[in-house]
Amino acid sequence: MSSLFTPLTLRSLRIPNRVWMSPMCMYSAASTGPDTGAPTGFHHTHLATRAAGGAGLVMAEATGVRPDGRISPWDLGLWNDRQVEAFRPLTEAIRAHGSVPAVQLAHAGRKAGTDKAWRGGRALGQTEGGWQPVGPSPVAFDGLPVPHELTVPEIQQLVRDFADAAERALAAGFQVVEVHGAHGYLINSFLSPAGNHRTDAYGGDFAGRARFALEVVDAVRAVWPDELPVFFRTSATDWLAENPADDREGWAAQDTVRLAKELRAHGVDLLDVSSGGMVPGARIGTGPGYQVPYADRARNEGGIATAAVGLVTEPAQAEAIVAEGRSDAVFLGRELLRNPYWPHHAAAALGAEARWPEQYGYVVS
Repeated sequence: MSSLFTPLTLRSLRIPNRVWMSPMCMYSAASTGPDTGAPTGFHHTHLATRAAGGAGLVMAEATGVRPDGRISPWDLGLWNDRQVEAFRPLTEAIRAHGSVPAVQLAHAGRKAGTDKAWRGGRALGQTEGGWQPVGPSPVAFDGLPVPHELTVPEIQQLVRDFADAAERALAAGFQVVEVHGAHGYLINSFLSPAGNHRTDAYGGDFAGRARFALEVVDAVRAVWPDELPVFFRTSATDWLAENPADDREGWAAQDTVRLAKELRAHGVDLLDVSSGGMVPGARIGTGPGYQVPYADRARNEGGIATAAVGLVTEPAQAEAIVAEGRSDAVFLGRELLRNPYWPHHAAAALGAEARWPEQYGYVVS
């Protein structure tokens, strides 16, 4: 039996396999008008196709908990009921193919209000549809505008925004909600000393810098059903400690292990382990499975289920990651863009049963 194609149960939710679709920004929602932030036909095709392709869990991209929390004006959102209604056919389509619909809730923080990635991602002025970014401290990211330093009441409102978005995600039919705490966005910028220079209760030591993340998790967990799991995406390292020549202070692997223990105690069921994105110019040692050691360490030292990401491209490679206990699942991104049916082909390569839609299966099998 292939470990990669063994079901995984988190709380009461059974996920049919361990090959999952990673959230990837498509910058394709309406940017103005009543349908701002709502999924379109493109999103429906994009996500439902990966469910038909056999991914056990399909996660919608970073979805803003408020309009000014999006990376770009073309991002998805869950701050109103019209968006909920637009998401429902999409989650139903994912479930119809036997996959689990999931959504990543996000606030882009000091990286908010930028142009589409393929147009360079520059900061957009307010006349172009952009907005003032915010953060724990007035520390800009790589040429983007200096963020507004959040006040304590504003932080508390953001906690409520995440909870409200989680309630809407449930109403939209999602079965998993993931809190985005990675890649230099708002929660990650609170966690890392590279972005958080505060001296109040939301800064300073590890406990202070982790306070906002844990408050968000608590608020989401309070409105999310006990029988359904909550995920948290983390940047396991800022890639500064790995480079002795870089003397900037940042978040490191041992911090992620400590955070994993805290998140588990606060009701998080799985840590989605990525890395980087906090500081410009960090030297990242990429290669096949280059982030897997961080998922391995969080799982086996932090005592939490993990999913590994990052240049996982081959069936045997993904199988080994799960079979050897380095992670409980793998998230695929670019590989599923290249080949939406990767899970079916991987199942065949590993001697497991592919879950082809019956409309396809009688032909391709």
